[in-house]
Amino acid sequence: MEGIELLSFQMISFNGSARSCFIEAIAAAKEGDFDRAEELMKEGEEQFIEGHRVHAQLIQKEALEGATDVNLLLIHAEDQMMSAELMKIIGAELIDIHKKIQ
Repeated sequence: MEGIELLSFQMISFNGSARSCFIEAIAAAKEGDFDRAEELMKEGEEQFIEGHRVHAQLIQKEALEGATDVNLLLIHAEDQMMSAELMKIIGAELIDIHKKIQ
């Protein structure tokens, strides 16, 4: 496997891990473990950054080689990146809310 497929799988992996960390961070905050929540948010952010790095490679590849063939794997990778970003935003807000409540 190479090219777009490999990069798509890398994006799926990094962004899926990021999203999982953000979801776990929300659960930790709900239980009052704010240190763990912050650790998970930081870990998620690191994974998210790696996912964006791979995404940038795809953009550079397209800029150099011309239009990229769109396939379901790439669409799924993009979807994973967007859902991870959304969970990051929601996670940060929910952690702040749980801190204020407790």
